[in-house]
Amino acid sequence: MQKSLERQAGVAKALVSLRDGTAEITPKDDGEIDPRELLKATYDSGVSVGEMDATVSGRVTRTAQGLSLTYAPGRSFEISPNQQSAQLEALAGSQTVVTVKGRLFEKGQAKKKQVPKELKLTVLEVKKKE
Repeated sequence: MQKSLERQAGVAKALVSLRDGTAEITPKDDGEIDPRELLKATYDSGVSVGEMDATVSGRVTRTAQGLSLTYAPGRSFEISPNQQSAQLEALAGSQTVVTVKGRLFEKGQAKKKQVPKELKLTVLEVKKKE
């Protein structure tokens, strides 16, 4: 599984602990990682995913669906509304860069070993605002 994850675009290093049931992914300095591809690589290795958390930096924008976190040109995560994401409302449309820890996937969001078409970011913690 580790080698499969390390072959993914944008991944510099993957540390996998099957004993702990965790994988920590380090992106390349200029790398952009597609979390859906990480899920697919994990499933293709025969391992189930319970949840996927990520730390993401970007700008908050308002869309027709609600809030979104834009982390690269043309790349963003729709933000699932919750108490923590309410802290981001005032930043929508500003130039402020925010770093959040969030959950992109949780077991039960899709059928067994199937990658969802879209991953929404559930904010767990707002780490910093710049």
